[in-house]
Formats: sequence, structure tokens, C-alpha cells
Amino acid sequence: MHDLIAPSAEVAGALAAGRPLVALESTIITHGMPFPQNLETARAVEEAVREAGAVPATMAVIGGRIRAGLDPDALEELARAKDVAKLSRADIAACLASGRTGATTVAATMIAARLAGIEVFATGGIGGVHRGAEQSFDISADLHELAQTPVTVVAAGAKAILDLPKTLEVLETLGVPVIAVGQDAFPAFWSQDSGLAAPLRLDTAGEIAAAHAMRRALGLPGGQLVANPIPAAHEIPAATLAPLIAEAQAAAEAQGVSGKGVTPFLLQWLLERTKGRTLEANIALVLNNARLAAHIARALKP
Repeated sequence: MHDLIAPSAEVAGALAAGRPLVALESTIITHGMPFPQNLETARAVEEAVREAGAVPATMAVIGGRIRAGLDPDALEELARAKDVAKLSRADIAACLASGRTGATTVAATMIAARLAGIEVFATGGIGGVHRGAEQSFDISADLHELAQTPVTVVAAGAKAILDLPKTLEVLETLGVPVIAVGQDAFPAFWSQDSGLAAPLRLDTAGEIAAAHAMRRALGLPGGQLVANPIPAAHEIPAATLAPLIAEAQAAAEAQGVSGKGVTPFLLQWLLERTKGRTLEANIALVLNNARLAAHIARALKP
């Protein structure tokens, strides 16, 4: 198994010294933003983790190995790369076996983090149940990964383009703790309040770390979803986004967009219709999540 994991020098040193680490996904680099904004954001997120006292480990599949942490040259190379596979649980093994380059989604990053011995992961928002899933059966593998892989995932809730009530129902069925940070409402990615109550509320990184450690002590499978609301100064109210999301969904259906293409299509549509506000909010919430994840990782260390 160690032959499959290639840690960067920074990550290898942190693992050897027992320092806190935070895993980061790479699809935000390859599929979430254009160059050079993707590279600038990736660097800023890594620096936010460092400033909060932990070591960042951006995950990707390159040359038949899982890269746990990317040095500056590798990070820029990935940010410039074309035709990068978008990896989840179903295709990470095939990508590794074929030696292709792949960026990790939430599910694949959780798998990579577990293999590398990293217990905390920061992202923007998780995938979930897509609107119209009763016909399409389009449900993200992220939900099942949270139910089986013991990594605490810090996100700004689930992506607002999803069916959030159904997403919460599936998470409850799968036994995944959904923890809102500092509020009773479940956040909706670009908005602080989805209008839905969060199943659980904890207010500090120490409390979240203690819950993670207790699940480990009980032998419970799976991780935790930590729903960290976007900072108020950067949020876009849910009422503003609702008609735009409906419009984007209708456009995707009209154009026959399906599967892994749905989320990037909807996000690009909203980016254009909000004149870049969704991208600005996305960057702010990812940085906010990275800082909290670093504090949780520090609290998990004795």
C-alpha cells in the first residue's frame, strides 16, 4: 500500500513528526476554476492551513500513484493540465492502474486521506442528491463515502444546486453525523442558512475533534460532515440564488447534461449569471473551511 502513496517532502515530514495535517481536494483546481485563478486559490488555501497551524496535503493521482501533497511545481502543472480525469470511488483504481492523471473529488480525497493517515479534510461543498433524482437517480458517491471512510470533512454544507432536504435524509439514513458550526441552521454553500435545521450543532474545533475521537473509540464506521457557514460578508442570500438555480437546472435538462457533467455545468451557469459573485463566495468559503479544518486537526493531536 505504501507504494501507492507518494507524500511530498512537507507531508512526509509532518507524518513522521506527528504534526496535524489537512487533506485538500484537487477537482477545485482542475474542474472548478479557470487558470490562473485556480492556482492562486489552491496556493491561498494551502497557506491558510499553514497559518492556522497545520500542514496541507493536496491530493491527486499522477503517474500511477496517489500524491499526498504537491510541491509548487506539481501544483502549477496540475493547474495548467488539460483532460484531467475527475475521480470518485468508482474510477480511482482504474486511473491509478492506467497511469493517468486524475483530480480527486470529495469521495476520492477521503479515500486518499485515509490511506495517507490523515483524519481531517477541507473542501468547498459536498455532493449530494441532485434535484429530480427520483427520475435520474443522480446521487453523489460523497454521501456513501461519508458513511464508510473515517475522515472528518469540513464543508460549507452541500452544494446549493442540490436537493438539500433529500441530501440530509440520505445522510441520516446512512448514519452520518451532520454538524453545523455555531448555528442551528444547515448552511447552503453560498448562503449561511438553507432554511433547514441541522441535525447537530457544535461550536468549537475542540468539540468537533472530540466527537471524531469518540466515533473512533466506539468503532463506528464513517466520518463526520462539518457544515461550516460561509462568512456573512461573502454570502449570497438563498432567495437571490433560488430562481437562478432553477434556471440553470432547466438549461441543463434542455441540453441533455447528465452524470458528472451536471455540477460543472450548473456552477458555470451561475458564475455567469451572478457576474462572478459565486466564484468570489466559493473562494471565501473554502478558505474559511481550511482554517477550521486546521484547528480541528490540531485539536486531534495529544
